[in-house]
Amino acid sequence: MADDSQSAHPKRRFRTQLTHVGRRPKTEHGFVNPPLLRGSTVLYPTVADRKRLGGMRGKQVLTYGLGGSQTHWALEDLMAEVEGGTHCAVVSSGLAAVTTPLLAYLSAGDHCLMPDSVYGPARNFCDGFLTRFGVETTYYDPTIDEAGIARLMRPNTKVVYTESPGSHTFEVQDVPAIARAAHAGGAKVLMDNTWGIHFFQPFAHGVDVSIQAATKYPAGHSDILIGTITVAAEDDWERIHTTVRSLGQYASPDDCWLTLRGMRTMGVRLQTQMDAGIEIAHWLSKRPEVLQVLHPALPGAPGHALWKRDFTGACSLFGVVFKPDYAVEASHAFAEALELFGIGASWGGYESLALPTTGFVTRTAGSGSFAGPLVRLHIGLEDPEDIKADLERGLAALRAYKG
Repeated sequence: MADDSQSAHPKRRFRTQLTHVGRRPKTEHGFVNPPLLRGSTVLYPTVADRKRLGGMRGKQVLTYGLGGSQTHWALEDLMAEVEGGTHCAVVSSGLAAVTTPLLAYLSAGDHCLMPDSVYGPARNFCDGFLTRFGVETTYYDPTIDEAGIARLMRPNTKVVYTESPGSHTFEVQDVPAIARAAHAGGAKVLMDNTWGIHFFQPFAHGVDVSIQAATKYPAGHSDILIGTITVAAEDDWERIHTTVRSLGQYASPDDCWLTLRGMRTMGVRLQTQMDAGIEIAHWLSKRPEVLQVLHPALPGAPGHALWKRDFTGACSLFGVVFKPDYAVEASHAFAEALELFGIGASWGGYESLALPTTGFVTRTAGSGSFAGPLVRLHIGLEDPEDIKADLERGLAALRAYKG
């Protein structure tokens, strides 16, 4: 569902895409924003129309509520454009965006490769649901190279999953190298690109299916659960679309409309939060309480060279490793003393968050080991100077903790 003027300008820059794709003011009575369409039943003029339209699989055609409407399609078009893909499916949550493509490509007897740093609920899905259905998962060190992936490949390896950076410990993966090895072995490459958003163009780096927890920066206001699955190749779209429909995956049109609305300002939010995140990361790196800052955009941080090669920017989520002099419980005191930062999962909203992660993250392939306690920070839209003052309060509590 192209916007009114897109055909004259097939490729525009990111912020222009966010502003214009998925809008059709000339055909929507001049309104700037597309309408919100709710509905389950769709009526057909004739039986012949029902037969004809009902058979148009994979098309943006009104057939029944689960197939989506112009509200869904506008968001799907915009997300596909942002990620450099051709088709996108909107689903009910970020976790649904993870599990749906895994179910699309994996069957009983298959093997899946997962990074050890993968999002916890994705690990739970592999270890629980997929195991029950006869799919074996091997976890690999996220910093693995092409030869390492090639050694782990089996004849029945159907999916190689990536998440870069890891959402708790921020390992940047060599996705192009991993993709070469995966494709050489006949596997599909799936990537959780939530951190990269548009800063990492997945299909230019060998990814087949890009997964987004659009709950995060696209929705942007911490009040929506939604996910997207984007592809570039037609055969992948056929597989994904069929699985989405078979599972009855669906996102509320209200949530789609609000996410679309959030994406109109995502460019300026991302820029502001990226700048603030880098500023705060630099500031923390100079603090005597801090052993290491895990921010890929920070020179000297783990994965910085790969980030600089493959990414065009960074979001505002990163990790802080405190010196081993401090107990894990001291990092809890740090988080609890903060006033502007909430203690909570998710990220990408307008508010800052702090989440102690040491002891809460599962690893089985030997990755993610740090000398001191780790706290994950998400930098919101508050003024950086106020954020620093709040972090000073937390650091004082860290130093004062006696156990």
